[in-house]
Parts: sequence; structure tokens; C-alpha cells
Amino acid sequence: MAEDLFTIRNLFIAALALALSGCGPVIVGGAVTGAAVVHDRRTTGTVVEDQEIYLRAITMRSQNAELKQKSNINVDVYNLQVLLTGEAENAQIVEDFARQVAAIPRVRHVFNEVIIGAEATWTESTADAYLTSRVKVALFNVKLEGFDPTRVKVTSSAGSVYLMGLVTPQEGDAVTEEVRFVSGVKRVVKLFEYLE
Repeated sequence: MAEDLFTIRNLFIAALALALSGCGPVIVGGAVTGAAVVHDRRTTGTVVEDQEIYLRAITMRSQNAELKQKSNINVDVYNLQVLLTGEAENAQIVEDFARQVAAIPRVRHVFNEVIIGAEATWTESTADAYLTSRVKVALFNVKLEGFDPTRVKVTSSAGSVYLMGLVTPQEGDAVTEEVRFVSGVKRVVKLFEYLE
């Protein structure tokens, strides 16, 4: 397993180097790098580390038979912080998984937002994906000088919208104000890190 992660990391780093050298966007392991890295406020090293943390977390999730049977947990990583969303049958399996994820090297914090109870239906999952896309489009309505909507990571789960990113306090307030009026948003959770 460690060898597989090492290979994935090396492939990702090579693809990132190609993308930064001007060879256009490259798709590796479900991540698109290239122009997006240029607009990101994270360092290139942090972007690579975030991808590595993500790959390790989803590998842990896929290798845990109980998690696969009794939960539907989504993993998002931004600036060495991990957001867990979705549903699970009981709190214990989620807490155990959150502890394992927190033990991944360089993880600074794990936000556990997994709902305990019934699993989401296909319709609810589709609604969350649609809500995420509507929120991302709405971010283009934020009219602040220098604001780039691609710097905000958006995740939706059961109508709650989670916002991650490195933003100024003014950007964070403007984004939150825009998002809370998007149809279908039940709750906005700010997980921003603020720049001075």
C-alpha cells in the first residue's frame, strides 16, 4: 500500500511539474492541475500534500469493510484540513475513521460533519451535487476587487453548504452572503482560514 501511495504521489508531482511548465491542464487521480494552481493561494507543496492526504484517506475508507457497509462518507481536503460529510449508521465508526484520518501526517484538523442515521437516497445525493454547482456559479456574482471564486472550495451535504478556502474576512463575508440566498441552501458552514 505504501508503495502504491508513493507511486501515486510521484505521478501527481510529475503531472504538476508538467502543468506548471506550461503544458496545459493535466488530469491525475481525479484532480485537475494546471491553471487552477496559479490562482490558488495555497503553495504548490500544500496542493500536493492535500492531494496526498485525500488519496490516503479514501484508501483507508475503501479498505474498511464496516465503513463501506454502514456509511457513505465523503472526504474533502483543503490546506491540510479534512472535511468529512455524508451519512453513517453509527457514530463510533465515524469517530474511528476521523481519528485515523487525523493521524495522517501533516493533517492539521478534521471537521467531522457526518450525519448519523439513515443513508442518503440517490435523489438526495443528486440534489447535493446540483446545489454545489449552483453555489459555485453564484460565487461569480461576488463583486470584490481581486476576488477569485475558484479559490473557494464548496461541498454540499443534506442541504448544508461547507465553504473552505484561504480568503480575506471581507471575501468570506461576501461569499457567505451570496451563498445563503441560493435556493436549496439550508445552512452555510464557514470553514475558511482568513488572510490578514
